[in-house]
Amino acid sequence: MKRKFLTNLTILIILNLLVKPFWVLGIDLTVQNTVGASQYGFYFSLLSFSLLLNIIQDMGITSFNSRNIARDHNLLADLLPNIINLKLLLALAYFITSLTIAYLLGYTAIQFRLLLVLLFNQFLSSLNLYLRSNISGLQLFRTDSLLSVTDRILMIVICSFLLWGNFTGTAFRIEWFVYAQTTAYFMTTLIIMAILLKHVAFSELRLDFSITLDMLKQSYPYALLGLMMVLYYRTDSVMLERMLPDGMLQAGIYAQGFRILDAASMLGFLFAGILLPMFSKMIKQNQPVLQLFRFSFLLLLVPAIIGAVALNIYRLEVMELLYREHSAESSRVFGYLMVSFVFVSCSIMSGTLLTANGNIRYLNMIAGFSVLLNITLNLILIPRYYAQGSAMASMATQFFAAFMQMTCVMKIFNFVPQGKFILRFAVFLIALLIIGGMAKSLAPGAVAGFVIIVTAGLVIALLAGLISLTEIREALFISEKPK
Repeated sequence: MKRKFLTNLTILIILNLLVKPFWVLGIDLTVQNTVGASQYGFYFSLLSFSLLLNIIQDMGITSFNSRNIARDHNLLADLLPNIINLKLLLALAYFITSLTIAYLLGYTAIQFRLLLVLLFNQFLSSLNLYLRSNISGLQLFRTDSLLSVTDRILMIVICSFLLWGNFTGTAFRIEWFVYAQTTAYFMTTLIIMAILLKHVAFSELRLDFSITLDMLKQSYPYALLGLMMVLYYRTDSVMLERMLPDGMLQAGIYAQGFRILDAASMLGFLFAGILLPMFSKMIKQNQPVLQLFRFSFLLLLVPAIIGAVALNIYRLEVMELLYREHSAESSRVFGYLMVSFVFVSCSIMSGTLLTANGNIRYLNMIAGFSVLLNITLNLILIPRYYAQGSAMASMATQFFAAFMQMTCVMKIFNFVPQGKFILRFAVFLIALLIIGGMAKSLAPGAVAGFVIIVTAGLVIALLAGLISLTEIREALFISEKPK
């Protein structure tokens, strides 16, 4: 099972490393530098708002579907036509609820127009994620890997023409960025549907209320979890824009620091997308999951820690390299958010295992307290520290969520880290911080220092046994014995 996980993960990471860095650092970053922090903050706060209630149009269906299709492929023909109709109804509820709240918050006509398009984009994105959950549930991981970057490839092509093609004869506008996303999402939907129709045949789109009600009863805890996770992950920029006189600018500064966190977090979600159906199948078949969990957890966490340390030490240099304005302010935001990335990685891995095991009640309780903590801290810190205050609130919230989820994993799966492992991990972390401080003082430049920290971190992790090249080699090249 480790071999299957690692092989598909390798393919997925290679594809994403080829595409998404160029999207984040080539297209998205260029758009912000072109339109300015304030205009991008205008877009970013509305994007975050469109994500807050996005779970209404999913209601946990995607997680429910991925788990159940992985366990029984024959369910696809019955579930697919029902779920598509249900998602259309839920999307209508999502639009009505989001626009009503936007009106109550006092959004202007200009904000409403852009928000409407962003809501439609979220509908297409949610539909694509659901359709892809069928493909991953069928264990077609390589196909799903290709589809995971299809929308970004299309966006890169369209935005490249708009940014550098000089076809319009006018300055780039933030609205064009949103319309490009709409086009790319829609084309991706058509591609995924064409692939799915090769694997399942159904005569009509129907809505069987008995199947739908049973599905919603099983999936609503996942919907509640998704809603609360988005609230404590995306509320920050919305609160910044609404609470401060220069809210759009502060949201733009926050976006500058948030961009790399958001991109890096995608790596964790790639792990989760592969591991959720694998954990679900293993648990159903009463196979032990802790070995795969430990292997995948460290494979994500160790690079996350190394990256967080290196990027934190050179946070100002990174922001000055990427942005034309507000680099000092955004570097402070960036520093806190890079620490958050370590906790986000822990939460993704532990949350995936708990979800596969059906421990949604615990996850919902943790998420509920996290929402309250995040909103409370934002209310306290934003008026005093502005965008930096939101980053501090995010870091504290992510630490709380990660700590509680890992506690649940250790209790439910009787997983207690050995003293030897804790000691090795502590040595790794302390040594990394010492080398990071020395590199900052002695290295002949930021690039050299960054390379030294990353290289030393990987070497220390290997020497400490946190990452085993032998285990990776066996997983990749040695066939697993049939059970």
